[in-house]
Amino acid sequence: MAEINYTAPLIIQRADPYIYRHTDGYYYFTASVPAYNRIEIRRARTIEGLAHAAPRTIWRKHDEGPMSQLIWAPELHYIDGKWFVYFAAAETTAFDENGMFQHRMFCIECDQDNPMGKEEDWVERGQVKTPMDSFSLDATTFELNGKLYYVWAQKDPDIKGNSNLYIAEMENPWTLKTKPVMLSKPEYDWETKVFWVNEGPAVLHRNGRLFLTYSASATDENYAMGMLTCDDDADVLDAANWSKSKTPVFQSDIDHDQFGPGHNSFTVAEDGKTDLMVYHCRNYTDIKGDPLYDPNRHTIVKPFTYDENGVPEFGKPVPYNYK
Repeated sequence: MAEINYTAPLIIQRADPYIYRHTDGYYYFTASVPAYNRIEIRRARTIEGLAHAAPRTIWRKHDEGPMSQLIWAPELHYIDGKWFVYFAAAETTAFDENGMFQHRMFCIECDQDNPMGKEEDWVERGQVKTPMDSFSLDATTFELNGKLYYVWAQKDPDIKGNSNLYIAEMENPWTLKTKPVMLSKPEYDWETKVFWVNEGPAVLHRNGRLFLTYSASATDENYAMGMLTCDDDADVLDAANWSKSKTPVFQSDIDHDQFGPGHNSFTVAEDGKTDLMVYHCRNYTDIKGDPLYDPNRHTIVKPFTYDENGVPEFGKPVPYNYK
């Protein structure tokens, strides 16, 4: 079988990339735009085609209020015949009393077959509220045994660090049904470089298990990915059923100038069988100012395999190979 490779980077200046392959035969792509002021979607029949597909703006930030600043990390999900985008937004660019950004999670919905239509096709469902009213971001969803689950990152004022990972069942795509359960917090050395961070969760359901990857530490060259694992017949709302990797499963490759890979998502290749990891990465470490405002985190797509126990092996970041 021919080896699958894609141009690297595939899409420049798009961090927090999310690719979804829909039943209509299209791949849909969304990510943070460097201006952090809107949500874009593009689509193509192939992964490579996404690089040249025209982006369509489906939502713009408000002039003021809770959805007016720093629009981060949108994800596009198709749930019960409708499209949903989850994203983080803030009311201000200022830090709160804990030195944190002030993001909360929000949801918009589209009931059209094609989500690439007009901005008016998208309805705001408002904030996805959790019991803690604190910094939260990077929500994703997955379905298991007819139930919809929500996984996200949030700050607990009583726990050191920027954010931990939580899970809850959902009543509907914008409302939690159950009390949040913490699955992971920054604790290992590689999760606490510069900042104590667990964020950017992504869920892969394979080989009778759920693999939940996430990103840790500061968004510079220290950014790395960890993974939680749970049997798919276990109660996913019981933190004891999840095991956590003690070491990173994906991290910087100094030899090939690939720094800070992370905030990934998963999709499948055109053959319908090969699993792909989608992530962002930089090719330098000399960042001027806050890494958040450096736009050169580029989208990269790489295939991965599994070991003899059915556990993903992500290997190393893909060296740049564009012509």
